[in-house]
Amino acid sequence: MTAPVLRLTRVGGARRIVLGSPAGRFSLRMPLRSALVGTGLLVLALAVSLVSLTSGDFPIPVTDVLRSLIGQGNPGTDFIVHELRLPRVLVTLLVGAAFGASGTIFQGLTRNPLGSPDFVGLTVGAATGALIVILVLGGGGFAVAAGAVIGCLVTAVAIYLLAFRHGVQPFRLVLIGIGVSALLEAMNSYLIYRARLDEAVSAQVWLIGSTNGRGWTEVALVGVAVAVLLPIVLHHGRHLDMLALGDETATLHGVPVERSRAVLALCGVALAAAATGAAGPIAFVALAAGPLAGRLTRSPHAGILPGALMGAALLAVSDWLAQHAWPGGDIPVGNVTAALGGVYLTWLLVHERRRLG
Repeated sequence: MTAPVLRLTRVGGARRIVLGSPAGRFSLRMPLRSALVGTGLLVLALAVSLVSLTSGDFPIPVTDVLRSLIGQGNPGTDFIVHELRLPRVLVTLLVGAAFGASGTIFQGLTRNPLGSPDFVGLTVGAATGALIVILVLGGGGFAVAAGAVIGCLVTAVAIYLLAFRHGVQPFRLVLIGIGVSALLEAMNSYLIYRARLDEAVSAQVWLIGSTNGRGWTEVALVGVAVAVLLPIVLHHGRHLDMLALGDETATLHGVPVERSRAVLALCGVALAAAATGAAGPIAFVALAAGPLAGRLTRSPHAGILPGALMGAALLAVSDWLAQHAWPGGDIPVGNVTAALGGVYLTWLLVHERRRLG
């Protein structure tokens, strides 16, 4: 088995990093600035995660955490790191990456900065599936995650069928998604209203979105999704810029328009479904990750990989703030992302208004 080849090339005056196999069967091209930004975001996410592993009710030195991670720690440290903190850290990173990639995909397909799973109804549909399991079927644990995944997939199919008319236009897809999201929000409120008090409280906590108490089951759920789907979307994601120019232009440049759009949409839905099933409908990570990565890379359309890494870094920082920045202990990370997302959304609307004059 030969090692991948990493080289620096220049295309049209812009420097790009190319990672590929010697035989040319696999190749991943990325602008140099995007690669540097992605590396910085990865370092930030890992650094915050390491700090999270060391801090808590029982602070642990960094050296002891590192020893535990490589299998040389003492039993007490191993229990705290491997059973209490590491699953939460991994779920945070993977869910952030899944939401970031999914948001970047849908913003590229809809050509709209608001075209993220939050706004087109996917995460709301996942919440509906989870609430039906919690409040109607009386399930918990993995059944809730499965209900969220099924709810997200059913909602995606419904939005697609309602928006389809001689093809799917991005603007119509966003509008239909917003309408379906409003209907599902009403249904979610009704389910909570009709539930018993203890069930309603449990459901409301899940709706906020949290990584607290997540275990290796949730790590496996979102980890498998990211490991399987992220390489696929990275391969097809190179077509996003062409698709943004219109179907005719993309076809003239040899892009398989319908196949690329279908694969990216299905993978985006599956990533959002897995992330929501693992941690709940955490708000605004999918919305903000792509545009923020785009500003750092100075690109109008952020790549999927920088978007995923930005999502992981955003959620890692937000989860640390949720644990330590507020008095009174741990709060759901969805509260933090909602607050930060509200600030971001206000800035985005003001920026768009100024840009359009």
